[in-house]
Amino acid sequence: MQTPSDDSQLSQCYDKCISASELISIYYQDSSLLGRFEQVESQAVPSVYRKLLDHSNHMTVTVESHHADSVDVEVLRSDIVDGHYRREILLKTHISQRVVQYGIVRLYTKYLSDKPRDEILRQRKPLGRVLIEHNVLREIELFDLLQVECGPVLSKFFGVDPGTIAYGRTALIHCDHEPAIELLEVVRPEP
Repeated sequence: MQTPSDDSQLSQCYDKCISASELISIYYQDSSLLGRFEQVESQAVPSVYRKLLDHSNHMTVTVESHHADSVDVEVLRSDIVDGHYRREILLKTHISQRVVQYGIVRLYTKYLSDKPRDEILRQRKPLGRVLIEHNVLREIELFDLLQVECGPVLSKFFGVDPGTIAYGRTALIHCDHEPAIELLEVVRPEP
């Protein structure tokens, strides 16, 4: 995505540009390696996934509550391009180290103050936990709910067979009223 020249253009672009395919393309030229992503309505999402995804809360807190364990972040790869810090991540339960969420994050660095931005760039904690601990004023805007047919990469991360159905979402976190963080989040398929 081209970085717009002013903040009003950026805000308008975020209102229209957040998509799974846009975020996936950061790290995958062939999105089918990750999976097949299809936008679905809330009522088409099974209740366990709806509870995990159809809300405006941090996924860190949500998956910790669901799995009754804190989560750690594993950053698979990251970079900074055109003022955006981007990373591909896994969230794993602290005790069992089971992967419970896959994600791609694109953060517009100028919208975060130094301390939370620097801690996020150290890549030791989940994004949501950093924002909460630093009391960053935030609003999470849900964009799309997604049905995901796991491709070979996502299947390997979750330890499931290719073709297994998972669910995810795209969202935007406004930090101090600015459109700061784009998210693609896919939760582990339930048995």
